[in-house]
Amino acid sequence: MIELTKLNGEPVLINSRQIEYIELIPESKIIMMNGKYHIVREDKDDIIKKVIVFNNQCINYPRNEEV
Repeated sequence: MIELTKLNGEPVLINSRQIEYIELIPESKIIMMNGKYHIVREDKDDIIKKVIVFNNQCINYPRNEEV
């Protein structure tokens, strides 16, 4: 999940694996695979960076270790 900011300043967590595509309107409109969408303040580059960081954290998550 990535944390983004709605237009009203409220944070929203989005499952980045369910993003189908992003439209720039000039805000970022994130269209999900189920057809719903979220309009957020972050630009496409920030969203892409957050998705990359999240995916890297998933890949590098320590396994078989006590938390």
